[in-house]
Amino acid sequence: MQQTDRTPGRWSLPVAAAVNGVGTGMYIPFTLVFFHYVTGLSFTVVGTVLTVTGLAGLAALPAAGAAVDRYGAKPVQYVLYGVRVAGFALYPLAHSLAAFAAVALVTAAADRAFPAVQQSLIGEVARGADRDRLQAATRALQNGAGALLASLVIAFAGPTGYTWAAWGNALSFAVAALLLRPLKPLRASAAPARRRAGYRLVLADRPFLVVTGANFLNALSYSALSVLFPLFLLEWLHAPAALTGSAFTVNTVLCALAGVYVGGRVRRAGARRTRAAALGGTLFSAAFAAQIVLGTVRPASGAVLGVALGAVVVVYTLGELIHSPAAEVLAVSAAPEEARGRYMAAYQISWSLAKAVAPSLFTVLFAADGRLPWAVLIATSTLAAALLVRVEHRLPADAVRPVPVTVARGDAPAPAGHSVAA
Repeated sequence: MQQTDRTPGRWSLPVAAAVNGVGTGMYIPFTLVFFHYVTGLSFTVVGTVLTVTGLAGLAALPAAGAAVDRYGAKPVQYVLYGVRVAGFALYPLAHSLAAFAAVALVTAAADRAFPAVQQSLIGEVARGADRDRLQAATRALQNGAGALLASLVIAFAGPTGYTWAAWGNALSFAVAALLLRPLKPLRASAAPARRRAGYRLVLADRPFLVVTGANFLNALSYSALSVLFPLFLLEWLHAPAALTGSAFTVNTVLCALAGVYVGGRVRRAGARRTRAAALGGTLFSAAFAAQIVLGTVRPASGAVLGVALGAVVVVYTLGELIHSPAAEVLAVSAAPEEARGRYMAAYQISWSLAKAVAPSLFTVLFAADGRLPWAVLIATSTLAAALLVRVEHRLPADAVRPVPVTVARGDAPAPAGHSVAA
């Protein structure tokens, strides 16, 4: 008798991601102000510490990847949740520079490592097309209401609200960890095989490095909404600041409400993950081209500009909803079981580098011409799409095209015929 591979409790993962998204959203939109109030340090000091510790935190990625391959993703995720709980609980008590830097460093390390570990966990608890469903649900639900919740707390409690928000943040991570308890990952590889696999295996896998490079190019597009869009809107189009908040609202609502639906339509269409990710990048390019048109025409009517910007955000968000699940699951599925943690750590570096590079890249290009950053993003998105299509025949077949996985009842599931093309 056959049954679809469904790991017990696996849907606790997107629910935990939703709670995690609330916690993350409670401080990201106003990071500098948040930490200024909870620590009492100046904005300059807070900004410097967060930049330095954020870059230093990247060093945790290789160690996290190795730990996943040795112990499994779920125990490592518990450790990262624990570090974040302790970090945000201690932030309001870290008034000295040394104390704040120490807490910020360990918290940044956990934050940088978390996405790679979560992607590894998705690979452990789902197979075939189920990975795409789980990834889409996880991404949709983690677009939570954290920023709104924190804003309400601060509005009612004043500056003291930042302290309450920090402790609420710690609590949210603790709840997210508890929600993972029913999850029982099924891993097929033996422990000795996981220990033998090192980062040399990742560096020798040229097709996976191409996938990672393409993701770096697309990750720049993800930074555009938070970094470039407000700058372009206010300084080039001279539009009302309220439109920036509206753009974020549209993006968040669409991700939450349409993420699972769009992902399902892409899967039912039988699209290869490489082609779906390339399509998402193409939609990014279309949205960026529209921004160049807007930046050239510069509509005088606020209503016309608002409608046009809304349409741009919808196209951009649709690209995000198509690209993200396909690209993330492509990376998870292209990684061999015995080294998935290390592969995901290497892949996550592409996201982190893009986030680090984007602000300076966008501002330098913007200083020359407000439309120039969009032109560069069109080029990077187009190149990423071309790379994904070109490399697909060198990736494992089950990584490129999602297939249903069935196993005999009682047997441990295993990925179909995994080989690493080098």
